[in-house]
Amino acid sequence: MSTIPWQDKPENSTDVMWRYSENPIIDRYAIPSSNSIFNSAVVPFEDGFAGVFRCDNKAVQMNIFAGFSKNGIDWDINHEPIVMQAGNTDMIESAYKYDPRVVWIEDRYWITWCNGYNGPTIGIGYTFDFKEFFQCENAFLPFNRNGVLFPQKINGKYAMLSRPSDNGHTPFGDIWISYSPDMKFWGEHRLVMKPSAFEQSAWQCTKVGAGPIPILTEDGWLMLYHGVINTCNGFRYAMGAAILDTDAPDQVKYRTQPYLLGPAEIYEQVGDVGNVVFPCAALHDIEEDKLAVYYGAADTVVAIAFGKLSEVIQFTKDNSL
Repeated sequence: MSTIPWQDKPENSTDVMWRYSENPIIDRYAIPSSNSIFNSAVVPFEDGFAGVFRCDNKAVQMNIFAGFSKNGIDWDINHEPIVMQAGNTDMIESAYKYDPRVVWIEDRYWITWCNGYNGPTIGIGYTFDFKEFFQCENAFLPFNRNGVLFPQKINGKYAMLSRPSDNGHTPFGDIWISYSPDMKFWGEHRLVMKPSAFEQSAWQCTKVGAGPIPILTEDGWLMLYHGVINTCNGFRYAMGAAILDTDAPDQVKYRTQPYLLGPAEIYEQVGDVGNVVFPCAALHDIEEDKLAVYYGAADTVVAIAFGKLSEVIQFTKDNSL
């Protein structure tokens, strides 16, 4: 695996996770057509990294673009959006694509995104080289968002987290898990996690949604997620963590009461949509005990935060709802 991006914790920091000092790593105008680049996915690829990036253009049309990096920090993003070919379906209609996730499973890179097909649903596709892309059947009926695949089969089936929603700026949202034998037909839907009670943990009392690909640890699946509170100034998004049972990931073993990272820096508070920390990708190195999380900031730019994997797990266990 390529060496993941890393920066040591500042000496005066007591936080479990800390921001990269040169954030944001991808500016809103990183390609000629873009109005904003955020909520994007990154994976190790060849001798560096590849990614699928949400780039909204200056007409605010939402689409996904491929990009490459040697170090995971400095990115070269294609100037044209990904063009899909037919995968396991001939129906590849899409009014928009946004908030992608990417994961290697078995023999290829699988991509999920919020796909516009008579409303938002979960699109699925795959690539072998980040040059040719193949679109598959949508996983669910509209309306749904935040489709996040597990990196391996569970009990012989593919597994995906999602957040059923409505057609607008959803004022609710639970995390669910679904299973598939073939990455085409999805069922066995089970509730994983609901928003917290306001009195217990207000930052995540309105809605929750899965973030990066879950990480398998000795304690279970580490699931980073976003939580939302509806304030007098609108929605505020922050990042938390949960640990799911290894064999039955609809069972939550631990879940952070305090958030891990909330909007505090200017690039997180000010942008097209203020006060947003929205994690979509995480690189980890278990041997070196490192975690690097890519997140969209204020729906405008891409930033990165770091933490010790063991400390994030321990914090989740010690500060659980």
